[in-house]
Amino acid sequence: MRQRLLEATVDSLVEVGWSGTSTTVVSHRAGVSRGAQLHHFPSKQALVIAAVEHLTELRRDEMAQSVANLPQEGRTRAVLEALAAQFVSPVFFAALELWVAARTDEDLREAVAPLERRIGRETHAYAVELLGIDDSRGRNRQLVQATLDLARGLGLAASLTDDTARRASILDTWADTLDTELER
Repeated sequence: MRQRLLEATVDSLVEVGWSGTSTTVVSHRAGVSRGAQLHHFPSKQALVIAAVEHLTELRRDEMAQSVANLPQEGRTRAVLEALAAQFVSPVFFAALELWVAARTDEDLREAVAPLERRIGRETHAYAVELLGIDDSRGRNRQLVQATLDLARGLGLAASLTDDTARRASILDTWADTLDTELER
């Protein structure tokens, strides 16, 4: 039941946004009673944050499987593709709804900010690992952060239009830049 509620929450955030997502809507989508939903999650905020955190973990597991056999030739570009995919996923779009709502909702911001910082640190460390670099060398840390910021921006653009071709071209160029600039 908890799993159904979490998945219904993310689906609702992606389809109708923060303002259209209510505990009643989520309960209905999940096929559970309002009382059962309240037993697991006493508020919309608790439900939404738990759903995004849960699905972020699932997405991380999916990403780990997708990068299990990264090629040595063209590895940087393959890593960029895997990272960029994280920012065009339903989890990202659900999180984006939270970020926008948290900008003007202090209680939500206080709950979302620590989650966002933790996910940001984990994603950075994972990118460093996938790229096979030491982020204390040279400008590696800044280049990895720029990579994540670029991928997030491309994901934001993808929330409005399908820019797959443009994204691929930008990632090709950025892969060349990283191959030249990263200290390995």
